[in-house]
Amino acid sequence: MAETKVIEVVGGIIRREGKFLLGRRPLGKSQGGKWEFIGGKIESGETPEQALARECMEEIALPIINAKIRTSVTHAYPDRMIHLTLIDCEPVPDAEPKALEHDALGWFTAADALKLDFCPADIELLPVVFK
Repeated sequence: MAETKVIEVVGGIIRREGKFLLGRRPLGKSQGGKWEFIGGKIESGETPEQALARECMEEIALPIINAKIRTSVTHAYPDRMIHLTLIDCEPVPDAEPKALEHDALGWFTAADALKLDFCPADIELLPVVFK
């Protein structure tokens, strides 16, 4: 049996005024229509915090501050294995996100976020994030 390469990815627990910023994946992509923490793959030589800062700029044009690793999980999808690291952070004051790669963005309370249809890897971490 071939060894499965684990893909290292990050997601941001982006908070402002008691709400969390989440994005919905476009229908044409893997896990399309599901909600997720904003983020993506860690590139060679990057720390998780650096990867999240880059991904936030690429995906939502939002600079972030106060990044601190919170939790992680390894999840097996049918076609790949990922190790997702979630990072607490906040947007730079007065900066507003723009949906560059998601079909929707929203600020949600923990209670409202728990009603969304999340990607499976994210679901495993919801009790930790929204406790």
